[in-house]
Amino acid sequence: MEKYKATLMDEAAVGRALKRISHEILEKNNGCKDMCIIGIKRRGVSIAKMIASNIEAIEGVKLPTGVIDITFYRDDLSEISSDPLIKPVDIPFDINGKNVILADDVLYTGRTARAALDALLHYGRAATIQLAVLVDRGHRELPIRGDYVGKNVPTSKQEFIAVKIPPFDEETVVELYESCN
Repeated sequence: MEKYKATLMDEAAVGRALKRISHEILEKNNGCKDMCIIGIKRRGVSIAKMIASNIEAIEGVKLPTGVIDITFYRDDLSEISSDPLIKPVDIPFDINGKNVILADDVLYTGRTARAALDALLHYGRAATIQLAVLVDRGHRELPIRGDYVGKNVPTSKQEFIAVKIPPFDEETVVELYESCN
């Protein structure tokens, strides 16, 4: 059971944060040459598409975008399910020598990002892999940080961040909840 605490970002704030992230990506990489963007299933895919759309509006270049599922690369796989479902990966381009922007909704312990890095290594050797996240809530267990962060939100371990974004949700909002266990 969870208890709603606050709305951290409304649709306009999410849009502004992702536009800023898009500009930061372009600035750090001197444009978008040899760049692609890959979203971590589920909501990271929506984040990746929004960033790619922003970059297309800014630079006039449509970036190759892909989807990665990290299920088999998680270090807690046995705790999740004894029979995990295989979900398709959609990276229809070569990542060798590319600047890969890995996109996700929330950065927490760093374990999802680590699993995504492991998964990407099976697809080639990128020139760089940079992490873009909408929200960084702290509590890192691994030495991983976001290169591009929409909002830093210090949380307690009893709290959690809910990113609601289409097509998974009917609205675009970031909310804070507290576990009531």
